[in-house]
Amino acid sequence: MKQLSVPILSIEKIAKATYQIDMRLEKDHLEKIKPGQFIHIRVNQGSEFMLRRPISVADVDLKLNKLSVIFKVFGRGTEQLTQLKANDLIDLIVPCGNGYPIETINYNHALLIGGGVGVPPLYYLAKSLVARGVKVTTIIGFQTKEEIFYLDKFSELGEVFVTTNDGSYGTQGYVTEILKQEDLNFDYYFSCGPAPMLKAVKNYLHYFPGYISLEERMGCGIGACYACVVKTEDGKAQKKICTDGPVFQANEVMI
Repeated sequence: MKQLSVPILSIEKIAKATYQIDMRLEKDHLEKIKPGQFIHIRVNQGSEFMLRRPISVADVDLKLNKLSVIFKVFGRGTEQLTQLKANDLIDLIVPCGNGYPIETINYNHALLIGGGVGVPPLYYLAKSLVARGVKVTTIIGFQTKEEIFYLDKFSELGEVFVTTNDGSYGTQGYVTEILKQEDLNFDYYFSCGPAPMLKAVKNYLHYFPGYISLEERMGCGIGACYACVVKTEDGKAQKKICTDGPVFQANEVMI
């Protein structure tokens, strides 16, 4: 991990209450980032927002020395981030946590399942998998049509299914509706999203090997404060989401 102050290239609203920040990082820092890791952003230089915000890495572009993250406005801290503009400096710690161990897995076809703000890290994962010759199928779920983003980008990498809670686009319901309706062929799955979604996916795909990425509020982000712990599946130990995760084997932790 490294604390850096880097320039913002652009900030753009890409869906309802959803923003993308592109920032410039040197190549040696970008090369250390793995799919599934996150950055820890300081909201501003004042004392109003003491805790950093963990935001998943959505994309890394080594040719343009660019790091992209996507976040949704949930409160005053993330609202403050929307006030940033090009050429502003942003303070971040990068890379944080453990990503998806895609180099050590033997598989040919991966299923990616994301919901809401759990969708962004799956894009860099999908890009990395395709670059390794792995076929990718993606299921992404949102509450409404207005909240959908990156559909075109995922479509460039493989087959994509979309669900919305209200049925305003794609299949109505949760991502598990696609699992029930479609005869999907894959040999490994990767999922990121809210805990109820991950629990449903994990239960439905219990007979498949897979990895899940947990979303959690964090304090320090470096494993010192124990604010983001999760119990292991057997209930005998605790894991820190910020340093042991956020990516875990699906059968490793209790949701």
